[in-house]
Amino acid sequence: MTSSLERRNLGLLVAAQSLGGASPPIIISLGGLVGQMLSSTPTASTLPVSLYQLGLALSTLPAAWLMHRAGRRTAYALGAAMGMLSGLVAAWGIAQSDFALFCLGTALAGFYGACVQSYRFAATDAVGEPSRHASAISRVMVGGLVAAVIGPQVVIWTRDALPATPFAGSFYSQAALALLALPLLLALRLPPAPPRAVAGDARPLGEIARTPQFAVAAIAGVVSYGLMSFLMTAAPMAMVGCGHSVGEAALGIQWHVLAMFGPSFFTGRLIARYGKRAITGLGLALIAASGLMALMGLALTHFWGALVLLGLGWNFGFIGATAMLTECYRPSERAKVQALNDFLVFGTVAVASFGSGQLLHTVGWEGINAGMLPLVGAVLALLLWQARRQARIAPAA
Repeated sequence: MTSSLERRNLGLLVAAQSLGGASPPIIISLGGLVGQMLSSTPTASTLPVSLYQLGLALSTLPAAWLMHRAGRRTAYALGAAMGMLSGLVAAWGIAQSDFALFCLGTALAGFYGACVQSYRFAATDAVGEPSRHASAISRVMVGGLVAAVIGPQVVIWTRDALPATPFAGSFYSQAALALLALPLLLALRLPPAPPRAVAGDARPLGEIARTPQFAVAAIAGVVSYGLMSFLMTAAPMAMVGCGHSVGEAALGIQWHVLAMFGPSFFTGRLIARYGKRAITGLGLALIAASGLMALMGLALTHFWGALVLLGLGWNFGFIGATAMLTECYRPSERAKVQALNDFLVFGTVAVASFGSGQLLHTVGWEGINAGMLPLVGAVLALLLWQARRQARIAPAA
């Protein structure tokens, strides 16, 4: 039975996800363009976006520590404040034609990004019952669909709002979105962290990380998110390199983002019906199908079809892996286990952001898609191994 407090907390998290999740599209859409405008070195133009991803990865552990010590609400409020500061610093860097200052602004946004990514775990705290975790995670991820609309529209509406400083208006708007999220986050009333007596019974992180449950969930999350980020970053460059227009590439990314978050309306119900591993495996299979679609040709339909399949695969794979992770820890262990998982996931994303352009230049679009197929196959084999292992253990128990 859903209580009014649970509905309230989930509604606030969805709204906060919608606002906070709009920041990355702003940074990713404009970071390279501003980098080209401010940097004297062409190869450094994508550095602001890469530094955002790196800042997110490095912030997962301190953000989790703060959540454990001061509570999620305090940490999330600080994250929103950092989101405001990052937008203001980035806009000031543009106004001053200071590339380093602009990069500092995008890097600071990483802490806010780390907090926003953990809203999905806050949703499991809000509902309590393990049987409803997948549904709660899926519901909060719906906010990403709204963010996918808000972020690009903010860029369109505000990029030329200040003619003397192109694009600065969009980063002021990024700060304004974080400001709007702040009262929503302060209104959260989530369950408190476990008492010290209970927390003292927590297992060491290394012991948890060595369990098959954690390893398989973390690997599935890393591969689902890492491959999605890598291929999404490389796809526009590959499309333009194959003679397609920038507008066609942007439309492909828009369909990809819609495919990423659209299924969140029913992913939780699918997981409840078919199981976490099955839906995670379906997601990985769809990611493999996107690679096969990309290998079929270089026409616009091949690129767009691959991007849509990639988005669908990410949704099922990442939400399923997140739901699997919630089975790996006790309440007293949740903060450090969630932090380790997100550090691995977003650390991989940061590496992918730095390396996607170079690898595309080295092996080409076909080489990237062919190379990811064995990796996906290995993770599917792990999921199958875990399912058979648990089936053997269950009768013995």
